Amino acid sequence: MATETYNPPDSLSGLQSKGMMAAIGGAVLAGIGFAMAGADRFFEAYLIAWVAWTGVAVGSLALLMLQHLSGGAWGLVIRRILEAATRTIPVMAILGLPIFAGMSHLYHWSTAEGAEDAMVAAKAAYLNTPFFIARYVLFFAAWSFMSWRLSGWSAEQDRTGDPALAVKMSNLSGLGMVVFFLTVTFAVTDWTLSVNPHWFSTMWGLLYVVGWGLSALAFSIYILARLSKERPMDHVLNASHFHDLGKLLFAFIMLWAYLSFSQFIIIYSANTQEEIPHYWIRSKGGWQYVGWALVIFHFVLPYVLLLARDIKRDWRRVSLIAAWVVGIRVVDYYWHVSPEFHLDGLAVTLVDVALPIALGGVFVMLFAMQLKGRPLLPLHDEGLAKALTHHTH
Repeated sequence: MATETYNPPDSLSGLQSKGMMAAIGGAVLAGIGFAMAGADRFFEAYLIAWVAWTGVAVGSLALLMLQHLSGGAWGLVIRRILEAATRTIPVMAILGLPIFAGMSHLYHWSTAEGAEDAMVAAKAAYLNTPFFIARYVLFFAAWSFMSWRLSGWSAEQDRTGDPALAVKMSNLSGLGMVVFFLTVTFAVTDWTLSVNPHWFSTMWGLLYVVGWGLSALAFSIYILARLSKERPMDHVLNASHFHDLGKLLFAFIMLWAYLSFSQFIIIYSANTQEEIPHYWIRSKGGWQYVGWALVIFHFVLPYVLLLARDIKRDWRRVSLIAAWVVGIRVVDYYWHVSPEFHLDGLAVTLVDVALPIALGGVFVMLFAMQLKGRPLLPLHDEGLAKALTHHTH
């Protein structure tokens, strides 16, 4: 095993092609949807889709840093998947530029009319367009730098086997986790919370920290399951690896549910005029069905399935659950954002479906390009030998 190079399989080129086809097909449908629903609805759907896939990329950075800090077979077998996902972050920054074109619709505080609002005026030092743009640049610069350093050192470790590189990655990850929590909190406050500048929640940042980590983990499990079907990973991965990742997925789902319910029960108990409207508008007009769908299909269903040990150890079944979680995460973001623009009730249009497919296709295409450029396992990591013989009972 010491001479194994763990070269990626040719099937990654097929995944890249599928991503490109999804991107093209989704873009065509989004164009049709744009013509049918108009620019405002397009920008709403674009924000939701972009936040969802940016979450996979940035959430992968958090999991990558967690792996460097904690070690363990669970993270080693998905490390290259996480690294490849993080290297898409600069492109996700570019893909976010259409949000600025739709600012006058998405962010009422950015308009002249909105600036006259007393609540907005009180937050004007923070909620203003130049500072919004500056923060956007700062967030992506920080994430891109950490991804570049960690991926670069990892590639150098493959070439040289220098043990000092593992220390560097661990040290950067310790500081990086602090930066991640802070930047994600402010980023999602800007991008999704501020669509309603009258509402606030101290749980919002944590919901996205966990939600983005959940999205990234589910995506990684699905990709790992695909890789487990052929060489070289079919000789590396076993039921124990998927068992560990299934348990971690279960924990993330539980934490997401806990934070979501905590936010609800705190606001419900306080019953203040500023906070209650967030849930009030989501309790009628069809939005309540989206909320219940999240309870059932984002929490109850995967919770029940992942309780079973046999399911967690079966790559086929755990990969289906993981793929489902990636999809249902988009619905969660939809429930966060869309009701603020449609107080009269639920209305799903073609762009709401097409844009997550289009941006997801772009992300998958770029991800596959990155993943096939390096060995699928870190060749000189000190934990590699243990990960290759990992078993749980």
